[in-house]
Amino acid sequence: MKLEIWLAFIAVTLFISATPGPNMLLMLSHGTRYGWRATLATMAGALCGLALLFTLSAFGLAAILAASATLFLILKLVGAAYLVYLGVQCWRAGESLSLPQAKSDTAWSRYRTGLTVALSNPKAILFAGAFLPQFISPSLPQGQQWLVLLSTFFVIEGMWQVAYAAGGHQLANWLRHPGRIRIFNRSCGSAFFAVGGALALARR
Repeated sequence: MKLEIWLAFIAVTLFISATPGPNMLLMLSHGTRYGWRATLATMAGALCGLALLFTLSAFGLAAILAASATLFLILKLVGAAYLVYLGVQCWRAGESLSLPQAKSDTAWSRYRTGLTVALSNPKAILFAGAFLPQFISPSLPQGQQWLVLLSTFFVIEGMWQVAYAAGGHQLANWLRHPGRIRIFNRSCGSAFFAVGGALALARR
């Protein structure tokens, strides 16, 4: 892979990964509630979910989603519903940093939450199918280029997830006042509602 293409990919990916979305919002929320070390399980789930979506894209699901309006609609509505559910959980937490019916206190449960949130966004499949190939040169070995791009993407994505979780952990010190916790919970709930609504209204 040419150096200038790889550097351009890094610059674009740094910006895209840093943009708040379902995964980063979840890392901020879990980092605040459980600490950044406990949130590593959430990150592992989210990264595994992205890896699965990228694999599905490689097998042609991106083209299927791009062609099938019905399938895309079903997947995005299911994903939006799950994000809204997370928003309801945050909203109901009130003045506690523990979520109602919180099963996220185990690493396995946090992993499942991260995995589910990552899989809830079918646009990630279209992202993998439309964005990544733009940096692939057809005249060079394909496998090596994909390895470089995917390795770079997951390193950058992981770094931003750690940054969001660490930011949430620092925010926890400010949230020791019950009134501030309520504001935080409702802000997270509203953010999940907004992201879920944006996903529901998103076009391919």
